[in-house]
Amino acid sequence: MPHKARTAALAFLAIGALSLTACGGDDSAASDDAGPEFNLVSEGTLTVCSDIPYVPFEYEENGEYTGFDMDIVKEIASGLGLELAVQDAGFEGIASGTVLAANQCDLSASAITITEERQEAMGFSDPYYDSLQSLLVPADSDIKSIEDLDGKKLGVQGNTTGESYARDNATGAEIFAYPSDAELFPAIQSGNVDAVLQDLPVNIGHTEDGDFTIAEEYETDESYGFAMDKDNTALVSAVNEQLTEMRDNGKYQEIYDKYFTE
Repeated sequence: MPHKARTAALAFLAIGALSLTACGGDDSAASDDAGPEFNLVSEGTLTVCSDIPYVPFEYEENGEYTGFDMDIVKEIASGLGLELAVQDAGFEGIASGTVLAANQCDLSASAITITEERQEAMGFSDPYYDSLQSLLVPADSDIKSIEDLDGKKLGVQGNTTGESYARDNATGAEIFAYPSDAELFPAIQSGNVDAVLQDLPVNIGHTEDGDFTIAEEYETDESYGFAMDKDNTALVSAVNEQLTEMRDNGKYQEIYDKYFTE
């Protein structure tokens, strides 16, 4: 079942009009030119690295990768006349740009917040999603805000902006960093941590059975982008062109509503 976030839809950052206008061209021509122009890992294929699972952005369902990010990159690959290949990679390597530097993939799609530090190592697409941070607690918890975490155990995903926010603001909390949500959520389920601080849409997915609730949300002015090699400016421009086309033809809104509208 598609993930449905029970909260007001977060606004999509409007992508500025771009000077490139070739997105409506013939698919076969795009495929013929894409390899050498984009310097792809595998000719004719857009290879994408993603840290899976991270519901609702990327996860596996019925043997296939799906989610908000996955659906968007499928559209991007199709628009460029390319096949899509997805590689599951650790978020540390994705966030640092290591997977791109190692030529493991052409593009990273993993709910990656655009930061100045990351922009020094990687090129980014235009923003495609605005995110909030949030605090997840058991439904019967006495933790009502970040101020109540003094002396408590707080779980975060390592190498994320959520971890940075927690270390800057969760005064007195004992912070435990986990590799991904696949380890983080079981930690609060088992009582190894008292609360989890991470991206709001992911935490919302953990409230559906009523055992957990969102205690607090934090506006951190974060936006997600797709990461690519800084020197592969042709690919960055082409991805931005596809995002603009998706916004204009309604495909972006269709995908957004699938995952974030009640």
